[in-house]
Amino acid sequence: MKLKFLGTGTSQGIPVIGSTHPVCLSTNPKDKRLRSSVMITDDDGKKILIDCGPDFRQQMLTNQESNLDALLITHEHNDHVIGLDDLRPIIFQKRKDISIYCLPRVGKEIQNRFPYAFTEDKYPGAPSFEITEIGNKPFIIENTEITPIQVIHYKLPILGYKFKNLAYITDASFISEEEQEKLKNLDVLIINCLRKDEPHVAHYILPEILELVEKLQPKTTYLTHISNRFGFHDEIEAMTPENVHPAYDGLEIAF
Repeated sequence: MKLKFLGTGTSQGIPVIGSTHPVCLSTNPKDKRLRSSVMITDDDGKKILIDCGPDFRQQMLTNQESNLDALLITHEHNDHVIGLDDLRPIIFQKRKDISIYCLPRVGKEIQNRFPYAFTEDKYPGAPSFEITEIGNKPFIIENTEITPIQVIHYKLPILGYKFKNLAYITDASFISEEEQEKLKNLDVLIINCLRKDEPHVAHYILPEILELVEKLQPKTTYLTHISNRFGFHDEIEAMTPENVHPAYDGLEIAF
């Protein structure tokens, strides 16, 4: 299986509109970060997207991706769902609904934001989705087993996802001891890390991540959902342990 990072930035992306922060002015492509999302490709070529934010169209075109078999949503914040309307070309090509897997609360929120996708009498050109509600039990998409990881984003319960011995978690600020058991001794841990040392109420920062890595002992950790205030990509790479790396848009890993 493969995972490609379509976006590794925060809700504002990098560069931030109007910002003169040095990272926003960087010419290093690895410092250009679209909103966080990844594409999983299984051994049969089936495509599973995690989150569909405002940069979805650009991400698909940039990475020459044109297909999607299922969509996992971590939570309902706009930078993770507002690109759903841009799934229309894929829906039209496949001539069937796109399957969305998410918490019941998130499914209701998607229906509220995109009511035209769920009416019985749709206007021509409207998208169409099939929502499958999930909780904390493993489920299967195509031939891939996926284990939800329950985490907290400030006070909001959201989901991460585990595939084989890889886990993808974004927007977390707390993971219970019970859920941490699912994350021990992974081959790959992908987790949000907003910035270097300035605390944030809703996101992990680097000292918290390094403490978690020490406890969970993944072989390799990739940081995502990165703010410009964390620093330049190369600076982050230099300040982290040799098995902890900042991810970047377009990075692809096999697992």
